[in-house]
Formats: sequence, C-alpha cells, structure tokens
Amino acid sequence: MKFRSLLLACAIAALPQIAYAQDADKADKKVEKAEPSPEIAPPTVSVTRHTGRFGGQAISYKAVAGETYLKDKDGKPLAAIYSTSYIKEGKADPNRPVIFLYNGGPGSGSLWLHMGAFGPKRVAIPSDARDDGAPPYPIVDNPESLLDVGDLVFIDPVGTGFSRALGKKDPKDYWGVTKDAKSIAEFIRLWLAENGRWNAPKFIGGESYGTTRSAALLNELEGTYNDVSVNGVILISTILDFAAGADTPGNEMTHILNVPSMAATAWYHNKVANRTATVEEFVAQARAFAAGPYATALLKGNALGAEERASVRAELSRFTGLSEQFLDRADLRVLPGRFYKELLRDRGLTVGRLDSRYTGKDYDSAGEEPDNDPSFYGIDGAYAAAMNSYARETLGFKTDRDYISIGGVKGWDWKLEGAGRDQEVYMNVAPYIGKGLRENNGLRIFVGQGYYDFATPFFAAEYSLSRTGMPKDGRIQFHYYESGHMMYVREDDLRKLSADVRQFIRAR
Repeated sequence: MKFRSLLLACAIAALPQIAYAQDADKADKKVEKAEPSPEIAPPTVSVTRHTGRFGGQAISYKAVAGETYLKDKDGKPLAAIYSTSYIKEGKADPNRPVIFLYNGGPGSGSLWLHMGAFGPKRVAIPSDARDDGAPPYPIVDNPESLLDVGDLVFIDPVGTGFSRALGKKDPKDYWGVTKDAKSIAEFIRLWLAENGRWNAPKFIGGESYGTTRSAALLNELEGTYNDVSVNGVILISTILDFAAGADTPGNEMTHILNVPSMAATAWYHNKVANRTATVEEFVAQARAFAAGPYATALLKGNALGAEERASVRAELSRFTGLSEQFLDRADLRVLPGRFYKELLRDRGLTVGRLDSRYTGKDYDSAGEEPDNDPSFYGIDGAYAAAMNSYARETLGFKTDRDYISIGGVKGWDWKLEGAGRDQEVYMNVAPYIGKGLRENNGLRIFVGQGYYDFATPFFAAEYSLSRTGMPKDGRIQFHYYESGHMMYVREDDLRKLSADVRQFIRAR
C-alpha cells in the first residue's frame, strides 16, 4: 500500500574488548550503554563482527543493532529509533554508498526487506506461493545482499520494530505522512554525522507505504536549507497517488488501474481462453484496453450505449477471466475484493491481495470477499520468527520489548504539511518525486513492481510517475517481477531484484 532537526544521540561508551568470531553466526557481542539519564534509560547498542560473500565478493562487516535517540532542543530524548546497520570493515572508502531502507504499512517494521531481500541473512520460505508452515524456519546466508555495493541501514520508524516514543512523549507526534518523514530525515542526519558519511553517495528505499515515505522523505532531506542530497530512490511496490487508487464509489481510475493486475492473475491461474501470450504480452494488451476502450466506457457513465457496452464487457471478460454475466451485474466495475473471491470460485479457492499467485480456502465459497489474505498469512509467521531470533540471538540486541512487525500504529495523519484543502482530499506524494528530479540532476528513481500485486498495482505506479512535472529524461526506470508485493519471496525474483538494484546503485 509511504522531521525536525535535532541534536546528536547520546555517545556510546564501548566495553573494553570485542571478541572476533571465525564466522558470522558465532560472533561475540558487546552491549554498549550511553551515560545514564535520571529519567530515561540510555540507548542500547550491540556491535558484532561477521564475514560473508555478497555479489560474489568476500566481505568483512560490522553489524550495529541499536537505538538512536531523537531529542528536543534541550537535549531531552523524545523517541528511540531502532536500526540495524551493516558497515564494511577495512580502509574507509569516501565513495562507498550508504543505502537507507525501511518498509511500509504505515506501521510495519523493516523485517521484510531486511530478512527477505537485502540483509546478509534471510529467511527461506517456499518460493512457489505455498504457506510457510510451522517453525523452525531456515535462516540462511543471503548472497543477494547489497553489501558489496554499499553499507546498509535498516530503519524501524516509531511504533514499529523496537522503536518507540520515550517518557511522556505521545507517539502520535510521529504518526503521519509528514511527521514520519521528518523523524526519519532526522535519524539519517544523525547517522551520517555519527558515522562520518555526510559526503558519501546516498540512496533511500522502501517497500509499499515505504515508497510513500521515500517521496515525503526526499522532500524533507532535499527541501530544507540543511540539505541531504540523494543519489537514488528505490521504490519497491509503489503507492504514491492514494486518491487515484481509492476503492470508493464514483472513482473510475481505481478500476482502470486494476485491470492489468487482474489480467496477469487470470493468466497465471489459467482463466484466460487461448492462453498463448506470455504474461508480459498479455499485460501489455490489458494496459492498452484499460487506458483506451475501457476508460472511455467508464467515463461515459450512464450515457454508454448498449453496443459499446457489450463490446467492452466481452473484452473485460477476456482479460479478467470473469464471466460477462458477473461483469454486467457489477456494471463493468469490479473491486479487487470481489475479484479475489470470484476468479476461482468454481474451484472453491480465493486469490491473494499481496500476491495473487497464492490461493486460500474460505469457510465457504458463497461470500462476497475472502475471509483473509493467503499471501500474508502464508509468510508472516516465518518473518516474525526470523527477525526476533536474528536480532536477539545473532546480533545480540537485548530487550524485553516485543518486535512489532506490523499493526502497532493507529490514527495515521494523512494530511501533507502545508497542503490546502484540495491536496488533503487528493493525497498524492508523487509531485515530491518530480520536484526532486527537477532540482537534482543527479537523482535517479528505481521502480520495482510485481505483476501479481493488488496492494500496489503496477499500472498505478506507472500512472503516478508519468504525470505532468516528471522529467522525461530516462531517470525513472521500471523493473517487473513474476510475483507479488514481496517479489523477493520467489527466489528467481530475489536474484533479479538484487541484480537490478545493484546495477542501479553502481550506475550512479
């Protein structure tokens, strides 16, 4: 479905010695404590040393799992941001990029990109859209990690992961499109200062709402006098224009933007007659239909004639795999929830929202929408177990708090700072991307989309990044994957995603 400037975090007092392990999983840990505060406990940081092979290179690296305090102007800690940083050891390279990564929600921790795509370890779950089953889940080396091309910083915003507001600070002060972006911008400035990386190449990237955050964060980093210029933005499963994709009565754009995803899903599940084209070819046909005859028909509303309606209905049936009778009853407008239930109703199955390759079986098959999303309950147990095990045991971060993977944030403020009434109604952060591209000629945008993703449909991403104000100079590049929202759960797509992002970073 994506930041006030404050003082540096409390200094970390190192323990006398760190034992170096011979391999990553046996690394000794040290726990560092800043000088105590009479009101709020000091931040906790664990540092471990590891080795691994990434992108074909053997790399020794330091892992720093711990808290950074955001403070007020008087130095009082207000919030603790938990992050995991992976920093290559050896001679410092001023040209080595730093890549800041986070997930979405809003309200999701960074465990998905961390333990699924780009971290040095990952959880191995079935690659063919099967349920992840029960533990133990394999936590394996991840040669697809990006550590060969840059240092990695995985960030959990306030209310996610181990991050939280401190003392009497209300966490809602961080829960909003602009509020959240300001806090992450503040964290990035603190991290760059503490690690001496202000002049390093910088990339920011997120998944799902994390792409919304990336656009707002870009505005906070580059739109102030204390600029942090960015080399690249990595958008994975993109959602920028919330109004265009809103499933509300009267919004025709949501139907237009969903048709290509419905076509890909129907193709995958063999609900397409005479299935000879590849998914790419079939999707290209669906795009042309959605933006042409289908959009024209919907915009005519009740003025649509019977002959044109029949023609559009037949084509819509061909692309979606739904019967003309069903489409007629739906007035040619099928919301995603109905599609998940209807497509495979004859098989007694539903399809997933995050990844429509997944199928589920409901209590019964007579309902309007699915009971649950099989593409979420099919992976969440493995990721939660892996993140908790890895952070607490391998990285040695000691806490009695729960790791909040998703769902810990409530009452999100969707209003953009400084926006007028119309912008509050039409929530769209894509213009931040356009502004960034126009004002920074070194900025480039990577867009990765899964064909089988209904949470953030690929046609909607294309639409939002092709509007007025987006430079047409090739600095926005699209990449497509034969899976869904978390395309990296499919191992072939994990390798492709890693290779695509690695090339994007190297081409700075």
